[in-house]
Amino acid sequence: MFTSIIFILILSGATIIFYRKVRKIRRSINLGKDIEITDNKPLRWRRVLFIAIGQKKMLQRPVAALMHIFVYVGFIIVNMEMFEILIDGISGSHRLFSFYGKAYGIMLSIFEIITLTVMLGCMVFLVRRNLIKVNRFWSKEMTKWPRSDANIILITELLLMSAILIMNATDGILQTRPDAHYTQVGSFIISGIIQPIFSGLPSSSLIIIERFCWWFHIVGVLVFLNYIPYSKHFHVFLSFPNVYYSKLRPAGEMVNMPSITKEVKFMLEENYSDQDDDNEVVTFGAKTVRDLTWKHLMDAYSCTECGRCTSSCPANITGKKLSPRKIVMDTRDNLEEVADKLFNKKSSGKDDKKNTRSLFDFISAEELWACTTCNACTYECPVNIDPLAIILEMRRYLVLEESAAPGPLNNTFSNIENNGAPWQFSQEDRMEWAKEFMEKQKIDVPVMADLFAKNEKPEYLFWVGSSGAFDDRYKNVVKAFVKILTHLGVSYAVLGTEESSTGDVARRAGNEMLFQMQAMMNIELLNGYEVKKILTCDPHAFNTFKNEYPQYDGNYQVIHHTQFLKDQIEAGNLKVKSLIFNKKIITYHDPCYLGRANGEYDAPRRVLNFIPSEKKEMKRNKSNALCCGAGGGQMFKEAEKGDKEIFIERTEEALETGADIIVTACPYCMAMITDGIKYKDKVEDVKNYDIAEIVSLSLEI
Repeated sequence: MFTSIIFILILSGATIIFYRKVRKIRRSINLGKDIEITDNKPLRWRRVLFIAIGQKKMLQRPVAALMHIFVYVGFIIVNMEMFEILIDGISGSHRLFSFYGKAYGIMLSIFEIITLTVMLGCMVFLVRRNLIKVNRFWSKEMTKWPRSDANIILITELLLMSAILIMNATDGILQTRPDAHYTQVGSFIISGIIQPIFSGLPSSSLIIIERFCWWFHIVGVLVFLNYIPYSKHFHVFLSFPNVYYSKLRPAGEMVNMPSITKEVKFMLEENYSDQDDDNEVVTFGAKTVRDLTWKHLMDAYSCTECGRCTSSCPANITGKKLSPRKIVMDTRDNLEEVADKLFNKKSSGKDDKKNTRSLFDFISAEELWACTTCNACTYECPVNIDPLAIILEMRRYLVLEESAAPGPLNNTFSNIENNGAPWQFSQEDRMEWAKEFMEKQKIDVPVMADLFAKNEKPEYLFWVGSSGAFDDRYKNVVKAFVKILTHLGVSYAVLGTEESSTGDVARRAGNEMLFQMQAMMNIELLNGYEVKKILTCDPHAFNTFKNEYPQYDGNYQVIHHTQFLKDQIEAGNLKVKSLIFNKKIITYHDPCYLGRANGEYDAPRRVLNFIPSEKKEMKRNKSNALCCGAGGGQMFKEAEKGDKEIFIERTEEALETGADIIVTACPYCMAMITDGIKYKDKVEDVKNYDIAEIVSLSLEI
């Protein structure tokens, strides 16, 4: 009875302490802005099943995945035995479920085998962290505490699992000794092997060891339970709700800012009035953790600190200061600091913002502006954390509240606002590429306004884009695609001088006001022409039209030119049997905003498979492809300091394949890869073509 009382007191105390800490974390998460996430519950539950429980995203790295499954699944199953231990502890019984006989022995033998796999996994992880020293565990943000935290957890698990085996081994010996009066249940498969180590000890010593291991295990688990909320291993609990509430929208879609929408509509619509306007002061973007949503803050507490995000980040790979893991860890540290001051019993309970550090005291502007918005970090995270969302909210604050964008980006914003393009070209020159093309090729490029005046409605709007209109190299891509459209007899038109920037660059760089102005003006123009289908060679325009313009009632069927070409070739409308590339090695670079942002990896490859040539994939391809380095506004500013430029890293990877031709499907990627080929002095040996150019050159006409 005495030991039962002691056990109940320890159990009660541990439970109360755990509850209080979890309650504080819950209150901390709720400091974020409120958002409602209630859509598509069946899909959310499937994600929990396959990602949180099934560890689907861990499988991208097989060795680590196998060991993690050993530890994760094993620790859960082994601690099912805790149910019996808890009842034994409360009631004073010993092996309460032993009346199941052989089934009991079989079950505990299985538990012991799993216990061994847990120990194996822990030992492998300790070796990887401390002897092999895997790079992602030794980054700058992995200071003494994060490294120690991981080791404490792993060593604790080893000790707890060892206690189970020793307890069962000594228990098995005591069952054979009448003076011990232990319940006869037999030996178990693993502990039975180690029994000879203890067989020479007297019963009194064995009882002490068995009881010590029993108490060590149960008290250790309770201490471990209360340690978890202070460590990165709180993801053991939070990973499930975090995956459930994670983003279902396409990765390339940025969340809308309704407060900006109101401002833009006031400027653009004469009769606009907001019935819900309560004159609330709104902060654009995020300066403090309280400017983020509760989901961002849940992300921060769910971080496993595994570093997969950082090890896949192109900026970090090339030596720049940005680390997505650090962004999330810093957000959590800042939140802990804010919550401690706000919930401290000695404080007044008021939100003392003057004496509370902001996110920018933890995260520098240099880190934020190094991001290419390639979504590699969000793709890699095993619990669906979105570091990019935090980066973009902080960029919004810098631009909209502080006017603190890098100088070249401010020039880009001015050019978009004044010229409708990121560069200082007149909008009146947007059709110069077509005039030259029509004169030499004798191919007419129909303009939407002209067709509409004749009451003609083309099936497709071909969105040329600023690169297609003004970049000398990319003009050739647009011309090649127009040649294909003409050959097919497709009903299409371009906007000509009416076309303007989609605003993609502005939105990724934090200038939401400029983006929404561009979006609403473009949508008004497109809807005026009753546009239903949009063709484009630019994945950034593809992503913006497809995923972001619907936020403002701009709903269109958007088709990337690789998808269009794939459909036309497979339908037999395009014959690409020319042997011009027959003896060439081709490698394909996946654009981030076509691939990870929208999941299109198949169409470009299927097109290339119709081109007689040898194909070789780069080391990093498809969902693991390395960014070219131009996204997120990087195309229009100097890169942050690092060991090398991202485009050089990617070009080197392409050259390693031995390719004669590097194929791209994005104007930004073409610019970066072309520069990379020049930098590596391979202009004479290696060519960079867009898929449209490859098809155009291979046409059987």
